[in-house]
Amino acid sequence: MNEQILDEQLEQLKKIWTGLAAQEGDIIPLMQEAVKNWTPSDMEQEYGTVLTVGDGIATVGGLEDATYGEILIFSNGIRGMVQDLKRKEIGCILFGDEQDICEGSTVKRTGKTAGVPVGDEFMGRVIDALGNPIDGCGKIHEEGYRPVETPAPGIIDRQPVNRPMETGLLAIDAMFPIGRGQRELIIGDRQTGKTAIALDTILNQKGKDVVCIYVAIGQKASSVAQLVETLRRKDALSYTIIVNATASDTAPLQYIAPYAGCALGEYFMAKGKDVLIVYDDLSKHAIAYRALSLLLERSPGREAYPGDVFYLHSRLLERSAHLSEELGGGSMTALPIVETQAGDVSAYIPTNIISITDGQIFLESALFFEGQRPAVNVGLSVSRVGGDAQTKAMKKAAGDIRLELAQYREMQVFTQFSGDLDDVTKSQLIFGQGLMALLKQAQYHPLKQVEQVILLVAALHHVMQTVPLQKIPEFGKGLTAYVQEQLPDVCVEIEKSEVLTDENVERILGAAKQYRNTVKM
Repeated sequence: MNEQILDEQLEQLKKIWTGLAAQEGDIIPLMQEAVKNWTPSDMEQEYGTVLTVGDGIATVGGLEDATYGEILIFSNGIRGMVQDLKRKEIGCILFGDEQDICEGSTVKRTGKTAGVPVGDEFMGRVIDALGNPIDGCGKIHEEGYRPVETPAPGIIDRQPVNRPMETGLLAIDAMFPIGRGQRELIIGDRQTGKTAIALDTILNQKGKDVVCIYVAIGQKASSVAQLVETLRRKDALSYTIIVNATASDTAPLQYIAPYAGCALGEYFMAKGKDVLIVYDDLSKHAIAYRALSLLLERSPGREAYPGDVFYLHSRLLERSAHLSEELGGGSMTALPIVETQAGDVSAYIPTNIISITDGQIFLESALFFEGQRPAVNVGLSVSRVGGDAQTKAMKKAAGDIRLELAQYREMQVFTQFSGDLDDVTKSQLIFGQGLMALLKQAQYHPLKQVEQVILLVAALHHVMQTVPLQKIPEFGKGLTAYVQEQLPDVCVEIEKSEVLTDENVERILGAAKQYRNTVKM
């Protein structure tokens, strides 16, 4: 009987649609949309009742068939996501203002899992954790929806990480190279330049057809606004998407933000593009999840975090990959940021994320306050992809720079109490100090690969040995400009072939020595 009624209603709608189409051609799209979105009034729907509500959490009774991660709609239109399943009730996190939700109000199942709108129009926009624009630049027309949580690509769906994702920072590209599809952790105390490294990496992707996504979790709204303005001023906002869940947003929105950003990244990765996604920062993400878990009355574990806090981040970071050619060959490179307390990398959340990622860049407060920017600790930082993510030119130019710096650090410790040093030791100390001075780099000034190659070749062949330490940054800037002017053919060859021949090394060294002899120091 119900089927017969539905058929009759559909038939009547078709007749109305056909009649209107004959009269007014421009009404057709409107009617098509109405028929597409029409829901039969007697379709069975499951309703529940709100038992308690508060702190972004609602417990609901009467929805016995609800599933984990399903979206529920409350009577005032607010959406929530099922996060806790108990025998007689379910726990739901709310994605909106809870003031209009009260005990006894109705809740409706949707049968759908949480998702975000995706599309090319999101480029250059600032959105919230649910995909809504918050930059005042108008509506975004989405091209589809993607679930915020999807399984990570399997082994067969991946290929090795073998192409560089250049940061433009000499200290990182030379010693801890990042590859497209890698997960490289940026870790350090507050105010040591973690976000600055991520921002410089985004700026360095200009003109390289890389989609950048910056996910702000628990940041000050003023800090995010300043970052957006910097990107706009540096002409980098056009290829960047900002997903913003500020400290004033509720814990559920901070919890869902990185997964929403990852879903956007997967949309572009599936189209064969390269994506760079920054999670700033996962410490605050874990804190938001801890708050939700405690409100849902889950058992606390170490540092009051729930038992599945490792899975919280592993299922997020494992979605970054370099896809196989059969799937388009796209990639998503993740730069998660974690804040430490007093340099303690052995704390719970830092050790969890270190074990998930493919390496870490450790920023040290002592180096930062000494003026070494970026304050990268060479001893504790590592990239587990290593030379596979470097071009042949960069690999040859970098040579033994890590070994040289390690020897300098060791010698520095042993000689700080010694007054009399032999000439060889003095020379090695001066050389190490020169390398550290060379690795200093101003913010918002990323270097091209050919400029890095020139600096490394000159430095590791002791061309800068006689240059005063305070003048090395200025000397390096002038040297790269001089070599590019004198040897344009060599620079073009290195850029195109990504190979550094012995002949080109000799020509760069010759030009570097000429420049050193002409400059007053």
